[in-house]
Amino acid sequence: MLRVRFAPSPTGYLHIGSARTFIFNWLYARRNGGTMILRIDDTDVERNTQESLDSIYEGLQWLDLSWDEFYRQSERGELHRKAAESIFAKGLAYRDFRTFTFEDLDLSKVDVHAKFNPEMREMPKVESDLRAAAGEPFVLRFRVPRESRTDVTFQDMVYGPQSKATADIEDFALLRSSGVPTYHMASCADDADLRISHIIRGQDHLTNTFKHVLIFEALGVTPPNFAHLPLLIAPDGSKLSKRKHGPVVSVTTYRDAGFLPQAFVNFVCLLGWSPKDNREVLSRQELIDAFSLEGINHSNATVNFTEQDPFDPKAVWLNSQHIRAVPVEQLAEQLLPFAAEAGFAADRAKMLQVTPLIHERIQLLRDVKTWADIFFLDPLPPYDSAELIPQKGDAAMAATVLARARQVLGTAEFSHDALDAALRAAAAELKIKTGQMFQPIRVAVCGRKVAPPLFETLEVLGREITLKRIDQALQMLPAPLRTEN
Repeated sequence: MLRVRFAPSPTGYLHIGSARTFIFNWLYARRNGGTMILRIDDTDVERNTQESLDSIYEGLQWLDLSWDEFYRQSERGELHRKAAESIFAKGLAYRDFRTFTFEDLDLSKVDVHAKFNPEMREMPKVESDLRAAAGEPFVLRFRVPRESRTDVTFQDMVYGPQSKATADIEDFALLRSSGVPTYHMASCADDADLRISHIIRGQDHLTNTFKHVLIFEALGVTPPNFAHLPLLIAPDGSKLSKRKHGPVVSVTTYRDAGFLPQAFVNFVCLLGWSPKDNREVLSRQELIDAFSLEGINHSNATVNFTEQDPFDPKAVWLNSQHIRAVPVEQLAEQLLPFAAEAGFAADRAKMLQVTPLIHERIQLLRDVKTWADIFFLDPLPPYDSAELIPQKGDAAMAATVLARARQVLGTAEFSHDALDAALRAAAAELKIKTGQMFQPIRVAVCGRKVAPPLFETLEVLGREITLKRIDQALQMLPAPLRTEN
């Protein structure tokens, strides 16, 4: 049975690249009726933090993609040690009493070009056993075969045939001198025990795979299928990293800005993969139906952002497209927390009135602060009185329009069609174009020219607030040019 896993280490927030790895594993499992496993690789005690673990959980839960099985690597240490001891018992590993791992080398003291130490590798077992029994610390090191084979090979499902000479692979550690398994040992022992059939992970792990093939073979299991994903890079061509690029690479940054999870998943999928039919806006089911490892590109994928704008324009555009597909009732619920964060006293009933007016205008959920403020703020923030003056008009015309509008709106029925008819009739009466009539009213009640549709806005605001804002606008016009109500 097809079984895939996502195995993050809780040493930082959930990286967008890690999220993509999870999503591709999830899609592959769902597309092929397989099992999706979440395994937290938390054996690096010194670097693991609860904050990082919480960020991973929060990010994955926000993506709204489920998993079928869950494990924590820290709870499986005995399994890892027994697997390492079984390799040692077969003569495929040896004790190195120099007690360092190649990952922890002091470059000033160790010959980094040496792939192994002959003295340790060729030490008679009797001597090795005696020294270990005496309590002398040691690193358990894999005995990379150098005489029996010249290469380690595997077929990568993305990059094709891969090969590395055994002469270029160091005798890597399986257990540290503390007895704690290394990443290589713990990961492979878990993958073997959990019967992982496909390992889909970032291309930066490709070089590790040669060691992992050796470990799987030493454990007596067939290595899983491997698929390595192209890296995500910044606009300058550097690898997208937490250290260099900060929160821009964090999944929760997208969540907090008001991305929809389905839009974020859609965007991330298009980083290094395509459905081969030029589609860009895809639902979750469409992604499942279209996904294949054959669609993964070989070249790295660029996430475009700037210091001023942390979000890729395509991500924002995709989010706007997904927002338009969300039913009004559902979108209103999703907007409420962002309205509250903006300080708006919004309840569900009011948001249900406002949402249809901004549905086509917002790109991110946080845009509710920009587009819906006119429905919740009283008074409006200050604006330039020049905005009240229509094109090919003057302050006197604006004052005349607002004064007549106040009279009309004082008695008109506050429904879309009635407001439309009454204000168009007033424009005809004043012998001006409807645009010259509507702009001063729009600016007066919204505080800007670009705003939701006028008649729907008036209907939601109601007569009292509308007249109050028109009165405030009239007070902003020069007194000599002001038309009396």
